[in-house]
Amino acid sequence: MVETGLLVEPGGVHKWQQKFWIHYDYLIVALGLKLAYEKIKGLPEAFNSKGVCSNYSVQYVEKTAQAMEDFKEGNAIFTQPLNPIKCAGAPQKIMYLTEEYFTKNGKRNKANIVFNTALPVIFSCKKYATALEQVAKEKNISVNYCYNLIEVKSESNEAIFQKVDKKGKALDPNSTETFKYEMLHITPPMGPLPSIRDSPLADASGFMDVNKNTLQSVKFENVFGLGDCINAPTSKTMAAISSQSGVLVQNLKLALKKKILTHGYYGYTSCPLVTGYNKGILAEFNYEMLPEETLPIDQSKERALFYHLKKDVMPLLYWNFMLKGHWSGPKFLRKLLHLGYTR
Repeated sequence: MVETGLLVEPGGVHKWQQKFWIHYDYLIVALGLKLAYEKIKGLPEAFNSKGVCSNYSVQYVEKTAQAMEDFKEGNAIFTQPLNPIKCAGAPQKIMYLTEEYFTKNGKRNKANIVFNTALPVIFSCKKYATALEQVAKEKNISVNYCYNLIEVKSESNEAIFQKVDKKGKALDPNSTETFKYEMLHITPPMGPLPSIRDSPLADASGFMDVNKNTLQSVKFENVFGLGDCINAPTSKTMAAISSQSGVLVQNLKLALKKKILTHGYYGYTSCPLVTGYNKGILAEFNYEMLPEETLPIDQSKERALFYHLKKDVMPLLYWNFMLKGHWSGPKFLRKLLHLGYTR
């Protein structure tokens, strides 16, 4: 059924809107999440100025390379907001690559590289956090925890950060600190899409409320969800979605036969952290924030292997297998390489 109506937007703008009503027996929801640059005062207007960039949007990603090239001296600041965000390691990856670019192009001794994160840790899984703290130390990168970006003053090249506690709550409305910048890479706040947030599918946070193991909606037995739009307490990555998809397919088959759902997703996610032009760390972990590594080596150690997995192998997996439904994560490899692994 198609419903057509007149929608009146703020400012008196009128446009026709159509709603399509489609009957379903079972529904799979995989809508992603929303980038919310507008939650930071001064954005997105500041992207029209020199040095302000973000890899999270096709509109601004090319400005990152330009900002690196234009940089002469001063602060190069990289931000990370409160969770949840897409790929929690991405705000650091571009920082490490920028540091190496500056080093290779004779700019490093004039650059003060700063990582201001709203989180109380550099990474959620302790094993990799320890390794990344060492990487930042070796690269002489200043890391400030519990600093949340709230405003960008592009006319004066100033970024204003709100100091927050470990749960992300502002310590005091006046507890802010201003940083001058020559380069400012912004990871925006993110949140649920209105189509999920304003629907019966959502929990109080606005994300789709699912059983974190079966991925079935807690409210509707014939609805399943996966990916960035659900409230499963794990990092939102391609690896998580791949593993979720395998579980969802098996549980959907059982649901169609009116059987008990027996397949479980236990929070597996992965973040290949590029720490330079030819090295990286491969983080793999689960709901308990415990490492769940595929290879029989220490994946918290920087290796060229992990860089090439990220650069050469994972794009192949993504475009040729995952998007076509032929990749549900490395579980079979983990079983093969770790005798005794069962989950």
